[in-house]
Amino acid sequence: MREEALRAAQAAAKAREQRERLERERNLFRSAMSDAVPLQSDGRVEQPVAELEPTARQFELDESQALAESISDEIDIDRLLDTDGDLSFRRPGVGADVVRRLRRGHWVLQSQIDLHGLRVDEAREALVEHLAGCLRREQRCVRVIHGKGLGSVNKEPVLKGKVLRWLTQRDEVLAFCQAGPTDGGSGALVVLLKAGVKRR
Repeated sequence: MREEALRAAQAAAKAREQRERLERERNLFRSAMSDAVPLQSDGRVEQPVAELEPTARQFELDESQALAESISDEIDIDRLLDTDGDLSFRRPGVGADVVRRLRRGHWVLQSQIDLHGLRVDEAREALVEHLAGCLRREQRCVRVIHGKGLGSVNKEPVLKGKVLRWLTQRDEVLAFCQAGPTDGGSGALVVLLKAGVKRR
């Protein structure tokens, strides 16, 4: 957790430096143009242009990478999963009825991500980014498709166990269970996220 906090602080510092650099450039431009004289009006009407806030894309990328790197593939999750054959999970304090309702489709699926064909590192980063996006959009119920491993060398799913581990380490994940037959069965999970959690 300390490393994650350090990475987040470094990413925030980078974003702050970028904002300060942009402000310096704006001030330099204003100073260079201070003697400029406006052109004579030719009678045309200029449409007002809405000023857009700059997007700190590099900050978002840095934050996403830091979050992805903070998820371990080595965590022992056997003690965390319910022994019901459907690989369900619920965070401490979350009632068993939540998993039952999740399995029965009580919450409408609002989003999904398909991790088929991605390498492990790509899948980890894509999952973290997708969950962050769901939180920003206030989407609570998500389907994560990890595949059944039918196309893998040993006919065993490569990502399935890793996705289970990654999800149990995410604070925003309240519970998950194996998807129903019409939603992917053993090749997918239905995940319930916390309500009202937003990340910038």
